[in-house]
Amino acid sequence: MSTFSCDDIKTLISQAFEVQAATVADWHRQEPAFSASAPQAPQPDGGPGFLDVLARQHWCNFRLWHVEDRARRKDAGSELIAECKYAIDKLNQERNDLIERLDMFLVGALAPLLPPQDGGARARFNTETIGVALDRGSILALKIYHMKEQAERQGVTPDFVAECTRKLSVLAEQRADLEQSVMDLVDDYAQGRKRPKVYYQFKMYNDPRLNPELYTRKAGA
Repeated sequence: MSTFSCDDIKTLISQAFEVQAATVADWHRQEPAFSASAPQAPQPDGGPGFLDVLARQHWCNFRLWHVEDRARRKDAGSELIAECKYAIDKLNQERNDLIERLDMFLVGALAPLLPPQDGGARARFNTETIGVALDRGSILALKIYHMKEQAERQGVTPDFVAECTRKLSVLAEQRADLEQSVMDLVDDYAQGRKRPKVYYQFKMYNDPRLNPELYTRKAGA
């Protein structure tokens, strides 16, 4: 089994941000051909597997973006709204499952790099995992692509173009800040200032055993 260095993990994260930016444009030209089943968590020596899971997670956000656009149509009837709602719930479930798989890989890859913890010190954790930060990077990549479309749109006022151009610059800065913050977090882990951990969402709304609206109706209540 390969052991990742801190620089290896940073390189993988940098590649992740690049993949997110590149695939948004590619997927608007042609949808990707993923296998039907979602990938499992990559093994600690599986950098390519990590990027595959990342792309699948990004693809969930890509589809969510466009389903939510469709749901906001003024002429959308109740049937279309219901169809979009079911699709959004399913995609959000898959999206969160894949975030957890990214974090499972990263916690495993970081484990050998962590210095021994002082027995008397309280472990410090980040409010956001790297997987969740990468999900934010995915959404920012989508926002940047679509804001750029608006900044280059024909037949609109100069004020509209200027506004979209300004917002595009802000989004690009936020994405750069996010990537740097993730790199800094990797250093925090490697130097023992924080400990990595997988946080599970345990979404309840899609589980017929946990959602009262599903299990009571199933029981005929």
